[in-house]
Amino acid sequence: MSEETQEKTGFAKLKNQVIAGAGVALTTLGTMFIDEVKSIVGLGDDEGPAQTEQVQQTNQQSVNVTGPAITINIPEQKRDTVVKKVYVKPAPKKVEKEEAIDW
Repeated sequence: MSEETQEKTGFAKLKNQVIAGAGVALTTLGTMFIDEVKSIVGLGDDEGPAQTEQVQQTNQQSVNVTGPAITINIPEQKRDTVVKKVYVKPAPKKVEKEEAIDW
């Protein structure tokens, strides 16, 4: 139990990786050996010229999407127009003076 609760050290991880690699290598060699034995005995799959039918497909897709036409009318701009601002002084207001009448 103490090994399960403690973290694995670098050597323990390396040991597990070597064991896993050896297992993969043995499995590969075993599969290759069995395939060779089957081919010698004649039980293997025939990898001779297999008759296959080739079907040539032509996929032609054409997409023609037309949406509503948008027309924007912009009025013609006049480029030779000169704008000049003229300031006019306001006319002085007439003020009527009333003389005070003493009674």
